[in-house]
Formats: sequence, C-alpha cells, structure tokens
Amino acid sequence: MIRFSTVLPRLLVAGTAAAALMAAALPASAQSLIRDTEIEGIIHQWSAPTITAMGLDPDEVEILLVNDDSLNAWATRGRVMGLNTGLILETKNPNQLLGVIAHEAGHIKNRHTLRDGAQNAGMQPMIMTMALGALAALAGAPDAGAALIASSQYFGTLGALRYMQSQEGEADITGARALERAGESGRGLVEFFENFRSQEVFSDARRFPYFRSHPLSSQRISALRGPVERASNYDKRDSEERIAQHALVIAKIRGFMQHPNTTLLEYPTSDTSFPARYARAIAWYRDGQTHKALEAVDALLAEQPENAYLWELKGQIIFEEGRPAEALEAHSRAVQLLPEAPLLRINLAHALLESGTPENTAKAETELKFALAREDDNSMAWRLLSQAYANQGKEGEARLASAEYWFALRQPRQANEFALRARDMLDRNSIEWRRATDIVLASGASEDDIAAAERRNQQRRGQQVQPPGTN
Repeated sequence: MIRFSTVLPRLLVAGTAAAALMAAALPASAQSLIRDTEIEGIIHQWSAPTITAMGLDPDEVEILLVNDDSLNAWATRGRVMGLNTGLILETKNPNQLLGVIAHEAGHIKNRHTLRDGAQNAGMQPMIMTMALGALAALAGAPDAGAALIASSQYFGTLGALRYMQSQEGEADITGARALERAGESGRGLVEFFENFRSQEVFSDARRFPYFRSHPLSSQRISALRGPVERASNYDKRDSEERIAQHALVIAKIRGFMQHPNTTLLEYPTSDTSFPARYARAIAWYRDGQTHKALEAVDALLAEQPENAYLWELKGQIIFEEGRPAEALEAHSRAVQLLPEAPLLRINLAHALLESGTPENTAKAETELKFALAREDDNSMAWRLLSQAYANQGKEGEARLASAEYWFALRQPRQANEFALRARDMLDRNSIEWRRATDIVLASGASEDDIAAAERRNQQRRGQQVQPPGTN
C-alpha cells in the first residue's frame, strides 16, 4: 500500500558551487517519499546481489522512492539513493532499472555522492578567473578585468561539468563491472542511456533533470558499451518472474499516482493480466468506487490467497471507508503472512487504534513497538504510538513519542520542546527519561538549558528552587 511522507530521512544535503548547474543533482527537501513494502521488496531483491558484488552491504544502502514524475535519480551521503517514480516508469524492462541502480550505487562506492568534488572543480577556475580579472583592472585594463570577472561563473560551470562527466564515466564502469560479477547483464544500462541520447542536444530548460546532473555524451556511451558487450553475461535476459514483477511495479505506481481515469484507460477491462487487474482495483479504490474495488481485490485473492499485499490493500480500502473494526481481519492476515514487515504492522496498529477499544489500543502499542524496533525513524509509527499512549493515560510516554516523531522529521525545536515535557513527567531512573534527555541534547540544548528548564518547571509547581551548582 503506497503511503506518502513529506520528509526525506537521513539525508545530508551539501551545498555546491555553480548552483544553476548543480541544483539538478540535489534531492529537493520538499519532495515526498512513497513507502510500499511490495515495491521496496522487489527492488531490494533485484539490487542486493549487484550491490554486494560492488563491495557494499545492501542492508546499508537505502533506496528511496520519490514521488516525482520527472525522470531523475540521485545518490547522497550516508549510502542513500533516490529513484523518482518518473524514472521507474520510463524503464522498459527490469534490467534497465537495475542498470540505473547499479550506476547510482557506483557513485556511492566511488564516494562522489552529490557530486561533492564538483564544488572544488568549479570553484578553482572561477576563483582563478576572478583573480585574473582583478589583476587586469589593477594593471589599467578595467574593461578586460570586468569581462574576466563576469565570465568567472561560466568557467566555474565548465570546470564542474568536466568533473561531473568524469564521475559519470567512473560510475558507469563500476556499475557495469558489479552487474557482471553478480551474473547480470549491463545491456539495460546502455539501453537506458541510448533511449535518451537526444537529451545532450537540448538546452538545460528542456533536458530531463537526470541528464542535467548526469551529462550524456556519445563518448561516454561508447566507453560503456565496449566493456558491457564484451562481458560474459551480456546476452542474459530478464526472467519471466522479473518481467512480471516489473509490470506489477509499473502498474502499482500508475494506479496510485495517476488520475484513476488515466489508469483505467491504460489498463482496460480487456486486459486480464494480474498487473492490469491490480491497477484497476487501485484506480477504483482511489475513485471512491469501493464496492467495485473490493470485488476486484477479492477476485485476485481467490487466485492468490497468500498474497499479503492484496490483504493489505483490502484492509486499507475498508479502513478508509470509515470501517476500521472491519479492516482488522484483512490487516491481521497481512501481518500473519509477512510478520517482519514494519509498514504492515503500522497499518494494523492504525486500524486497532481507530476501533476505539482499550484492548485494541494496547494491542496497537505492541504492534507499533515491533515496527519501530525495525524502523526507528518512522514518523507515522511514532505519531500513532503517541496517540496510543495518550489514550491509555500514559502522558509522559505520549510526549516522548511526540518528541521522537519530531526528531524523526528533523525538527529539533519541536523535538526539544516535547522531550523537555516528557522528562518532567517520567521517572528519572527510567530508560524513557534518559532517552528524552538524549533527544534534548541532540536537538541542540545544553546541560545548562536543561537545568534552566527544570527550574522553571519547579517554579510552576511551586517547589523550592535550588541555586545552580548545588546538589
């Protein structure tokens, strides 16, 4: 079940020189992520052997799905890469998508994420050109000096572009070699670039973001094609299973991201394939045709009763119809079939909470703690856990969960505020109290700030205030 998040977790976005050129390489913090256990599982399954062959741990490389219809992908510090839904939809087969992932992993492996070196590569010629302009002006040639200074940004951009092209070539070869070692063909990577070869003749305004930050050239494609075509796995084709999985990923993204009418036109009822029927069920659900959507999901479940993702979709359709208690059966079945999936646990917890009984609220707390033990920065889970604690009268724990929610969203001021409140309500000898203190300190507060907050709380409670430095 695709869900949206407005914050990119664990990203460290660095500033760059030649801003007009480099902006395309940076992930926009305002973009939203989508979370879907099924799609994430398929992409991880495909990419893990190639990432391993590159010498990286696939469990330490986070692949984010970005809700953006533009063709783009990127890699950044912390071994994080992003794939826009628009790029995924442009891939014609699984091997092309795997090729792009291998290329981005090549940037991570070679440690030129976010094109870090391009800053120095652009700054050096820019500063040199400005210095020459200043010298010319001092030597009595102000017009020549002004011209040099005015052109400094141009030379800086050229320097950064040359550096980026070098990095792209390195990532191409690193990705291609890892694909070969993993027993995969590099054909898809070459095909993907060749499909957009004309991009190099367009202006930046018309060029896809991916090819503004990943400059294409005939020389680059030729340099990649040679080693790829000589590799022993070049002629290896995608399995039928992978082709079916790719079709499902495309159908699911279209079903959730496009207008329902567009999806229904692209997947007419004459198309009886599993991905088409899946896409139509999602489109009817999003169009408010609940009865039709549930009929379609039930027909799919009759064929695949052990498909956790179909049970998840059924539960969400019923839940969003305002029937959380009725959704419990479907969400519980999804968790039974895939017990290690945090997002399925969160869906079940949400339905338990909304059902409104004390027993289900306690169960929701258990489900959320299980999910957070596996995804400790899941803001949705922290928000729901805060609600579960509040419903049970656990005020200190509720405020700590709220602090964790804001901390996961990288909002230090709000995290600090709720953590301070939590400290005032929790047992000073508890793990929760120590965690609240950690959040306060990690949010930028000092020990003196904490002491001052405690004195203010004591004053509000009418307690005797000890002077600073006393026991």
